[in-house]
Amino acid sequence: MSYWPLITKTLFSFILSSTVLYRYGNWFRHRIIITLVVLLAWNFSFLIIFALPLDVISTVYRQCEGNLSDTQVSISSSTTLQSVTINKTCQVPSSNVPDIVFPELWRTVYWSTQLLTWLVMPMMQSYTKTGDFSVKGKLKSALIDNAIYYGSYLLICIILMIYLALKPGPKLDWSQIKAIASSASNTWGLFLLVLLLGYALVEVPRHLWHNANRSYVLTHSYFKMAKLTSDKCEAEETVDDVLESLHAVSRVIKPGHYLYEDLETILQKLPIELKDRMNRRAITVEESCRDMPTEKSLIGLHKQVIKSLQVLQRTETQYNILLEKIFDLEDILKNQISRDRRFKKTFQKPPNWFTTYIYTPTLEWYWKCLLYGYMQKSLAVVAAVFSFCVVWSELTFFNKKPVLSIFALIVAEAGEKYDYLTIEWLSTAVILYLCYCAYSTILKIRLLNFYYLAPHHQTNEYSLIFSGMMLSRLTPPLCLNFLGLIHMDSHVIKAQVMETHYTQVMGHMDVIGIISNGFNIYFPMAILIFGLCTYFSLGSRLLSFLGFHQFVGDDEMTTDLVDEGREIVKREKRKRIRSQESSNRRKEFQERFPTTGRFRNIESNRPSTELEYMDNTKSNLLRDSNQSTYSGTNFSTADIDTRLPSNAEDIDSRFGASTGLGRDTDHRFSGYQYESGHKTRVGYPPRGIFDDV
Repeated sequence: MSYWPLITKTLFSFILSSTVLYRYGNWFRHRIIITLVVLLAWNFSFLIIFALPLDVISTVYRQCEGNLSDTQVSISSSTTLQSVTINKTCQVPSSNVPDIVFPELWRTVYWSTQLLTWLVMPMMQSYTKTGDFSVKGKLKSALIDNAIYYGSYLLICIILMIYLALKPGPKLDWSQIKAIASSASNTWGLFLLVLLLGYALVEVPRHLWHNANRSYVLTHSYFKMAKLTSDKCEAEETVDDVLESLHAVSRVIKPGHYLYEDLETILQKLPIELKDRMNRRAITVEESCRDMPTEKSLIGLHKQVIKSLQVLQRTETQYNILLEKIFDLEDILKNQISRDRRFKKTFQKPPNWFTTYIYTPTLEWYWKCLLYGYMQKSLAVVAAVFSFCVVWSELTFFNKKPVLSIFALIVAEAGEKYDYLTIEWLSTAVILYLCYCAYSTILKIRLLNFYYLAPHHQTNEYSLIFSGMMLSRLTPPLCLNFLGLIHMDSHVIKAQVMETHYTQVMGHMDVIGIISNGFNIYFPMAILIFGLCTYFSLGSRLLSFLGFHQFVGDDEMTTDLVDEGREIVKREKRKRIRSQESSNRRKEFQERFPTTGRFRNIESNRPSTELEYMDNTKSNLLRDSNQSTYSGTNFSTADIDTRLPSNAEDIDSRFGASTGLGRDTDHRFSGYQYESGHKTRVGYPPRGIFDDV
């Protein structure tokens, strides 16, 4: 008896959830309460996934002991075979713990997860997107936003309560109420799992196989680039409309107004470059607010600002990630015909110890141009085998004699040989594969494109909460479905078998015969129907026929979007090449003319982007001409174009202004006289015409 396997898996679940949350979230920018709640939801979900195989092993051992005791009791009256069976014992697994451990663990983990996913996180999700300016107002708006959501569930519960109260038999007690609550949640999750697995069990192996073909992946990436550019332009137009409304309100609400503090709260959400863009509208556009803004209208405007900035951040993050992926794919296709077998990149990154001593250009060539394709095809074959076994087992797991479920046969055979390691690894592999299929699919659905997990700390709070909710809602029914596949749920296979502690805590849906006899057994068979539709791409063709752009392959619209995406990438590549060449020329000039005495430092105060440098150069030329010719005239700072290209710098720095992490750009307007410090000129100021006289 040892607690170390369970403790190890608990620590591993916590480390894994913390690592993933650190990669996608931003611990220093997001609210600490949201970070902790999402971490708790992910940790409990991963703990169910990794600790459930230990419960399966414990159940196999208890089943062996039960069968042995029954055999000994039945043979105790016979004296001929007593000496043969009395010496047989069951091998104790190394992960065996007292029987009270797993029930208490599952009871704590499951009900905490259900509390988070059905009550806490929906409220937090609504709280983050509400536009109210006080905590009380945010909570009130969150409750109203979830009223329909909670009302539908409350109505279903009331109907079930009335049905059970009128049903003849035992009266309704607390255990049946808990069974209804858990079974309703699990049934909802099973319904969603059928849709997700029906798509993913076919799409995941096919996607892995297509990844081995870099030309196909590049063509598909061009297609996605064209669609994403359209979404990005639409998001920018929405932000411009919101800025126009916000600027009109800001011209009416002046300091001293009772809504001025609320307006300042909205303005703090804007990145600095968007504030500059809005302020420049005062020179070009004279706007006026027809009606005096009210607190209600300002709350609505605040909500629009939050939503539009989230959509813009998401689209720009996706745009930059996809652009880097396309550049890498184009480099791979060029290097595949290389004879020296050294990977050459179009855009070189600063070297570090890893790329210098370990991941060298030669090793990078062998990995990206040779081994990666074979690895993807091997993974595709393994995934196809898993998908076939899952589909076959889903169709046959309700049949007890003979046993047709593949996973049930493997677990039974390993249990007879006391091969607990095989049971643990098989259970973990199957559950992880089902989780990957479900979770990787839900964020790819076009209708849920508002939620996006972006690496490098680029995921917003709204998407993190959504991921925690879906992980908590799908993990329990997915694990229950797996227990049915290996014949450890007696209420599903209709046979007297030893159940896991996890199944006992979850409860059964026997109190509602319609669901227990039909839905939970035969509805998983719909996975086969959805899988066939996915295999023949019926859904994509139907959406394409209805006008939704889908990558079909033989469609004229697909070809046009691929060509459009290719042209967009060419323009972006030319911009980056020119920027890199300009940077190299400045660096070479700095090396040839070091910053000593006469020459001033260029790089320390040089603008961060090429467009900003060009704009400041124009303003400097105007200022030089203004000072040499009209020395008595002051140059207006509002005439300087301070626009920043949206793809030239990190998304985090652009959107960090709403949380106080924005970049200060006021230095671009400082120093309009030479004696106050010229920022972009080398050497002395230009001499006047009559200086030598």
